[in-house]
Amino acid sequence: MEENNAPAAELTRLEYLRERIDLLEKQIASVIVGQQRTVDLLLTAILADGHVLLEGVPGVAKTLLAKLTARLVDADFSRIQFTPDLMPSDVLGTSVFDMQGGKFEFHRGPVFANIVLVDEINRAPAKTQSALFEVMEERQATVDGTTYPMGMPYIVLATQNPVEQEGTYKLPEAQLDRFLMKITIDYPSAEEELEILTRHQQRHDFLKLEAVKPVLSCTEVIELQRMASETFVDPSLLRYMVQIVQQTRQSKAVFLGASPRATVGLLRASKAYALLQGRDFVTPDDVKFVAPYVLQHRVILTAEAEMEGWSAVKAVHRLVDKVEVPQ
Repeated sequence: MEENNAPAAELTRLEYLRERIDLLEKQIASVIVGQQRTVDLLLTAILADGHVLLEGVPGVAKTLLAKLTARLVDADFSRIQFTPDLMPSDVLGTSVFDMQGGKFEFHRGPVFANIVLVDEINRAPAKTQSALFEVMEERQATVDGTTYPMGMPYIVLATQNPVEQEGTYKLPEAQLDRFLMKITIDYPSAEEELEILTRHQQRHDFLKLEAVKPVLSCTEVIELQRMASETFVDPSLLRYMVQIVQQTRQSKAVFLGASPRATVGLLRASKAYALLQGRDFVTPDDVKFVAPYVLQHRVILTAEAEMEGWSAVKAVHRLVDKVEVPQ
């Protein structure tokens, strides 16, 4: 009897997911025009319980998208504006002596939230950036010898401007590797930009960010993440993922290939994207879609490849196409 009910129960879970995702996308579309690919990737990262690096020139709604995503989840949210004078204690918190109690008390910093927006992450020096290492990887922070766990879910959304280099510090490879995905936000199309102008002209089609209501609770996000982790992956697709990552280590255009952490990230992202599409199994197309965004920030191109005009994401696309797709 229980076996007959299992498929129906699974269908109900997928229908529930699709309903939540549709509502999320509708809310996002009420504030942001276009950027469907970016939205899908961002939701994929959240379902995969991974951190995201959003890169784009000023004015393409990086920060707005991150703040909007945070508002759609009924969770603690904090924003940290990285600057050159920011200290690790400004991020993690500090111990303050309590005169009445006669002991030090730890005052938590802004990094203690469920969703943390780190704006212009490359503006802070390496010492401050390194304060995020343990937090992002282990979901905990150690201050003065005491370890403080983060609440769940825990997602870091970071933004950076790839053009302006004055007063910035390049993120070390070790920190880039902590991000599940790097998503580049492009300019809108002419039609999308016209829609943006039309909405601003009419002054009533845009929903104010403050008016956005949460769609998911923390408990529901954790449940969706659990569902994503249980998505079925055929063994042939596991080998397919390994072969893709192996290509980044063998290509003559790549100086430094992706690590095993990237392979695990590719698996997590593929499962989450499949679930986002309403399926409980992964297809080769799921892997091909997420691979460039999981791998582009984890590879370093050779000087020759860069001189020829190659970008990391273009190189990854070509490497993925070289691997035979399992039938």
